[in-house]
Amino acid sequence: MTNSHAARGIDTSRPHSARMYDYYLGGKDHFEVDKQAAETVATAYPGIFVCARENRAFMHRATRVLAREHGIRQWLDIGTGIPTEPNLHQVAQSVVPDARVVYADNDPLVLKYAERLMRSTPQGRTTYIEADANDPETLLTAPELAEVLDLNRPVALSLNALMHFITDARDPYGIVGRLLDVLPSGSALALSHCTPDFDPQTWEKVTAIYTGAGTPVQFRAQKDVARFFDGLELLDPGIVVGHRWRPEAGQGHTATDEPPTDAQVSLWVGVGIKP
Repeated sequence: MTNSHAARGIDTSRPHSARMYDYYLGGKDHFEVDKQAAETVATAYPGIFVCARENRAFMHRATRVLAREHGIRQWLDIGTGIPTEPNLHQVAQSVVPDARVVYADNDPLVLKYAERLMRSTPQGRTTYIEADANDPETLLTAPELAEVLDLNRPVALSLNALMHFITDARDPYGIVGRLLDVLPSGSALALSHCTPDFDPQTWEKVTAIYTGAGTPVQFRAQKDVARFFDGLELLDPGIVVGHRWRPEAGQGHTATDEPPTDAQVSLWVGVGIKP
């Protein structure tokens, strides 16, 4: 990509977490500055590519479980990132064609590719809102949200690899609590969160790289990730490393692949239902 995007409000002078994530997944929607920062992370933590892949796979599985087993027909996906097919709405609508999905992100590059996020089935609906997770009120009062989601019916709040970009100074638990407060009984929280639990020294380096690039991060221990689910009923198997949450036969690794280690994945995930 070239710096011609700068005129459209896309900052190409420093790396962005969504574009770095695109690089980890093998995408092409990033700039040289993102590639350099991502490769610096990969030098310190080679497992980052596994982590990104397993995070994506968890989102797919959690979406299918909520659709098939818990009657969820609506999703609010915050921190969407650059579209990578299959997107959440494609996964949901493959199970329930009338699924409705609202995507939200604050990166202009995501907006540029948002048409990919809005190729819904005829029965369903999708939309994209440019909004910041740090400002839940603006997101919750966006007219696009009310046009697509019925907040009187259960909604799955999808926060994948997002909350470690919200430090304690910004009240991450308050933000998640506020989002859940407006959702009715039967709604769900599906969340994934990078962790230093398995290799603290490596994750200190990763923290320094992101923070030095202008993106403050706070990777959390399992007990701190568990706090996001306070008051919710956790689905089995609880809060586990990403690849251990309801693995599906025929999905993921081939017979010749070595399964990833917990340290490679370094991602706590869970799904909780609001009573």
